[in-house]
Amino acid sequence: MSDERDIARRILGGARERAVAPVRAPSTSTPTNPAPRRGPGRQFADHPAVVDALEKQAAIQRLVDTTGLPHPLFLSPQGHNGAVIHSGGRELVNYSSYNYLELAGHPRVVRAADEAATRYGTSASATRIVTGEIPLYGVLERRLAEAYGASAALVSSSGFLGNAAVIGFLLGEGDAAVCDSLAHASLVAGTQWAGCRRLAFRHNDPESLAALLRSSRHRYDRALVIIEGHYSMDGDLGRIAEIATVARTYDCAVLVDEAHAIGVTGPTGLGSREHFDLPADLVDLWAGSLSKALGSTGGFVAGDAELIAALKYAAPGLALYTAGPSPANIAAVDTALDVVRDEPDRLARLWSNAALFTAALREHGMDLADSQATPIVPVIVPGEIRAGYAAAAMLQRGYNAGAILSPVVPAGTERLRFFLTSEHTERQLLDTVGELAEVLAIVEQIPDLTLAAATSLGPLPDRRR
Repeated sequence: MSDERDIARRILGGARERAVAPVRAPSTSTPTNPAPRRGPGRQFADHPAVVDALEKQAAIQRLVDTTGLPHPLFLSPQGHNGAVIHSGGRELVNYSSYNYLELAGHPRVVRAADEAATRYGTSASATRIVTGEIPLYGVLERRLAEAYGASAALVSSSGFLGNAAVIGFLLGEGDAAVCDSLAHASLVAGTQWAGCRRLAFRHNDPESLAALLRSSRHRYDRALVIIEGHYSMDGDLGRIAEIATVARTYDCAVLVDEAHAIGVTGPTGLGSREHFDLPADLVDLWAGSLSKALGSTGGFVAGDAELIAALKYAAPGLALYTAGPSPANIAAVDTALDVVRDEPDRLARLWSNAALFTAALREHGMDLADSQATPIVPVIVPGEIRAGYAAAAMLQRGYNAGAILSPVVPAGTERLRFFLTSEHTERQLLDTVGELAEVLAIVEQIPDLTLAAATSLGPLPDRRR
């Protein structure tokens, strides 16, 4: 504890020295000379996004070197990524895994993946439209379609690319994507791919959506309202029924991203439709990821059979111009669904853990944003330095919870994000809360500054617990 307080005081002192920096006025002159030749291998060295990413990485590394705290990014577990991992010679209680039901390491799931690889090989080795249509795809697609009351489904190699590809294929110039303000980056990428207009309404707010559509729907041909079933940053559930009803009033289609919902929500883990007992025709498209609770990788989309057939035949990035998902991945998901059905106690433990952990955090007065006691629990730690320090200090104490910084979340809402699993124990959860309370008490001494403003500190000894 004393070491951590010394680190915090050093950060505080160094940050105060840099708190007031001269503001350089923007240049108003017009360049008269052409841009210099960058030379081989340097064409993107001064690209703003490249420069920004490298500067942020360097700032994090300097902070780690200065404080002696462990680096909180790019941990490499030795074994499957579950409630407890071993990394760097240490055992860590892990909250940075989407493996909600710990199915990625379940013996039945692993065995199914092995058997599929033995039978079909490690790759489909072709796009589905030529010779890549292996029988396993159809089996899983029928199960996913049934789960969502859809007439067909399509599995793909990537959840992110699947979302982007669906939107990119269905919308175009003259259309609108009407997105929840917290919609996942894959959905936003799809709107960029489509070249459509992207409109945003307040998060989870049907009235905001209605006001937006009332004033703008007439300007566009097709409109697609895009929301999520279980939001990955705030841990709240989408108000699907209310939002879809508004969308229908204004002749909009509805897409729901189920990445963090399938395998997690619903009495038997079949996602938002089951959880809210929604009618089959309320949502046009259900999309999602296979890399979260279902213990594999890839994506899926479910909906009307003719629409799914068109996506399968002609949408780049779903089944066209890309190899089908690996046989092992698809077999793993199919068996994971069997395990969810056969071992309902996993789902029960997951939600029991969520209730226990959320209640304990709130008892300590922590800010959990809009969390609804789901297995995704944000703890707001405003400021890049504060959140980064909190994540590194928790890691030093043996708890791995990722810091989410702006611009991924709005500035001032930086956070530690805890993904819970069915296999976390009550003791682990309560110990985590106690340790976090101590760390956040130290964090309160640190000013709310960016990484760049607090990385010129003198060296500190590496004093790890």
